[in-house]
Amino acid sequence: MRWWDRVGTWGEAHRFALDALGTVLLALAVVPTASPIDGAVPAARWWALALVLPLAWRRTQPAASAAAVYTVALAHLVLGSPLILPADLVVILALYSVTVHGPRWAYRTAIGVGLLGGLVLGAVLMTEAGSPGAETGVFSAIAVALLSVAAFAFGLVRRSRREVIESLVDRARRLEVEGQQQAQLAAAAERTRIAREMHDIVAHSLSVIIAQADGGRYAAEAEPAAAVRSLTTIGETGRAALTDMRRLLGVLRPPEQGAGDPTSPTAGDDGAVPTGPAAPVDLVPQPAVADIERLVEQVRDSGMEVSVVRIGTARPLPPGTGLTVYRICQESLTNVLKHGGPGVRASVLLQWAPRALVLEVTDDGRGAASTPDGGGHGQLGMRERAVMLGGTLTLGPRPGGGYRVRAEIPLPAAASSTTTPTPPAEER
Repeated sequence: MRWWDRVGTWGEAHRFALDALGTVLLALAVVPTASPIDGAVPAARWWALALVLPLAWRRTQPAASAAAVYTVALAHLVLGSPLILPADLVVILALYSVTVHGPRWAYRTAIGVGLLGGLVLGAVLMTEAGSPGAETGVFSAIAVALLSVAAFAFGLVRRSRREVIESLVDRARRLEVEGQQQAQLAAAAERTRIAREMHDIVAHSLSVIIAQADGGRYAAEAEPAAAVRSLTTIGETGRAALTDMRRLLGVLRPPEQGAGDPTSPTAGDDGAVPTGPAAPVDLVPQPAVADIERLVEQVRDSGMEVSVVRIGTARPLPPGTGLTVYRICQESLTNVLKHGGPGVRASVLLQWAPRALVLEVTDDGRGAASTPDGGGHGQLGMRERAVMLGGTLTLGPRPGGGYRVRAEIPLPAAASSTTTPTPPAEER
C-alpha cells in the first residue's frame, strides 16, 4: 500500500479528529476577519464562530452539521446582518459536505434551501439598500445560486466516486469470502472422495483377507494345499491393497515430500528410500468396468460362488463413470462377503441399455438379517457415487431372500449414441 493510501485509510478512521482540527484552523482564519456587509453588527465575529463550529461534525453527522450552519446563517440574516464575509462562505462548504457524506434526502433539502437562501439574501439587500442596491441584490442572488450549484455538482461527483470505490471494495471482500468458502467446500468434497476411495480399498481387501484366513485355518489340517492357496491369495490381496493406497497417497503428497519419507509410495518394502530426486508415482489407471472380471475372480478365490451376466454391447466410458460402476460392484461384493453367511452365492448383472448402464448385484445369503457392523459408510458411499453422476441406487432385501443392490448410471451422449442391437445374455 502506498503512503497516500495509508494516509487516506487513517483519515477515514479518524474523521472527527481531522474535521475538528480543520475547523479550528478555519476559525482562526475566518473569525478575526469577519465583518458584515453593512458594518452595522458589532457581533459579527460571534456569528462567524457559530457558523464555523458545526463543521467539526461535517462528515460524522453531515445532516445535523449542515442544518446547524444553515440555521445560523438564516438567523443572522433575519436579525439584521444580511451578509458576513468571509464567514458566510461556510454555507457552501456545508452544502458540499452534506452532498458527499449525507443521505439523499439531506443533500436534496440542502440544495433547495441554499437556492432559496440566495433569493432571500437578494431580496433583503434590495430592500435595505433601496433602488441603488437592486443591482447588488440581483448580483448576490445569482452569485449564491451559482456557488451552490457548483458545490452541489462537485459533491455529487465526489459522492459517486466514493460509492463506486466502496462497491468495488465490498465486491472484492465478498469475492474473497466466496473464494475461501469454495476452497473449504472443495477441500471437504476432496476429503469425502478420498474417504470413499480408502473405504472401498481397505474394506474390500480386508474382507477377502479375513475370508481367506478363516478358510485357510479350517483347511490347514485336512487340506494343506487349500491353506497354501489361501495364504497366497491373502498375500496378493494385501499387496494389491497396499499398492492402491500408495498410489492414492502418492498423488496427494507433494513431490518434495516423497524423498526421505519411509511411508512414501516410492519407498521399498524395507523402508529404504532411493537417494536423489523423488521418484515419480506409478500412476496406474483407475479401475473401470472392464476390471470387474478381475474383481469377481478375486472374490471367487475367497471361496464364494459368483456369476457374471452381461446384456448388451459394452461401450467406452469416461474414467469417472467406469470407476463409479467398479466401486459400487466392489462394495456390493464386499458386503456379501461380510454379511452373506456361509455358502452364499452372488450374481453380478451388467446391462448396457441405450441410455444407461445398469449394475445389479444379488445374493441368496442372510445379508438382510445380519447385524450391522456400525460403520455405514459403504452404502452411503455407493449412493453418493451414483447421485454424483445423475444416477439412482436402490438396495434392500429381495422377496425370496437375500439382498439386492441395483445402480442405474446414465451414459454420456457420446457413449449412448453408438448403440447396437442387444445380443443374448452372456453368463459365466
